[in-house]
Amino acid sequence: MPGVEPPCVDAPALTLDPFALEVLADPLPADTAIRETAPAVFLPAHGLYATGRHAHVAAAFRDAATFSSAAGTGLADIRRGQGWRPPSILLDTDPPEHDAARRVMNRVLSPRALAGLEERFAAVAAELVDEACARGELDAAGIAERFPLTVLPDAVGMAPEGRDHLLPYAALNFESMGPPGALRDAAERGAALGAGEWATAREYVTWQMRREALSDDGIGAAIYAHADRGDITEADAGLLVRSFLSAGIDTTVLALASVIHELARRPEVWALLRADPSRLRAVFEEGMRLHTPSPVIGRTTTRAVALDGVTLPADARVLLCLGAANRDPRRFDGPDAFDAFRTAGAVTFGAGVHNCVGQAIARMEAAALLGELVRRVERIEPAGESVPRLSNWLRGFASVPVRLQEAR
Repeated sequence: MPGVEPPCVDAPALTLDPFALEVLADPLPADTAIRETAPAVFLPAHGLYATGRHAHVAAAFRDAATFSSAAGTGLADIRRGQGWRPPSILLDTDPPEHDAARRVMNRVLSPRALAGLEERFAAVAAELVDEACARGELDAAGIAERFPLTVLPDAVGMAPEGRDHLLPYAALNFESMGPPGALRDAAERGAALGAGEWATAREYVTWQMRREALSDDGIGAAIYAHADRGDITEADAGLLVRSFLSAGIDTTVLALASVIHELARRPEVWALLRADPSRLRAVFEEGMRLHTPSPVIGRTTTRAVALDGVTLPADARVLLCLGAANRDPRRFDGPDAFDAFRTAGAVTFGAGVHNCVGQAIARMEAAALLGELVRRVERIEPAGESVPRLSNWLRGFASVPVRLQEAR
């Protein structure tokens, strides 16, 4: 909605477009402008508001009654049929409609339910690190991609055939959260390419969502078991499986690659981790704070609401800028520095009823892969410049060249 005037006169308008390619290539200045100009700003390029201060983003996450997800969490208003796929019963609903699906996922992804995955994750991590050490020099973005693309589909219970459709489908999911343009067009083309018996990535995912396509011992089967008990419908179970296929891989890929990017440039932190692997989770969280894999998410106000003197009107689309909030100097000392001893506080996984349901499994993946790297690799260093990934709705690196020296 270019050129739209702000209906709220006390929210200053910023002419920047956070989805312009040049901004996506270097997003920190835009994050800073959104965060430091005012508690909330209006972005005429898209006819929406944005807030980037930690306190406001965290409060919005915890107030689903005011900052609703029911209109969708991207730029499109799914109430008007603008979404490219059926709404997610997990992401695109609010309580009480959201509650049943959330209870199911909390049970399916509880620490007790996931405990059996650790050994399987460790075995895949050992195999990939073996290969990495044998090569010595590699693109760490590759190993960061291969690991989740192997272990998560295995954990869900997916059939082995057709998995090459997962990344194109996920790309379409994330690029479609943003505006029309080159990135979205490229994702549409990628998802339209067929392979094997499936004409498109959408067709593959529709096939893979079915109970019959899943093994009887994975997360997918556990979700369908709740349909058998009447906790959710059969159709809802399929939509929850779809959520894994569309949202659970790319974010973890980018998180792993970003942390490796930081560690390759900090030999003192690598040495610290080798001496004390218990610091690994804090280091993983810090890497995601600096390079938030999901840097924005949308909400819609259900009423007029004030953010420190700036009033947002009812039914306003608001962009919560997690990447900006995670570098807010009001919340973090030295917010642009990597601090292996920083305490928790980032909003990387959201908060409240819509906090990331898959965060436990993402942390398990990180513990397995990064833990194996720390155990096996004496020294890691850059072997070239990392290349950012351009995306409407994701942030991180498409390439992270590194050089490894295996421990003897």
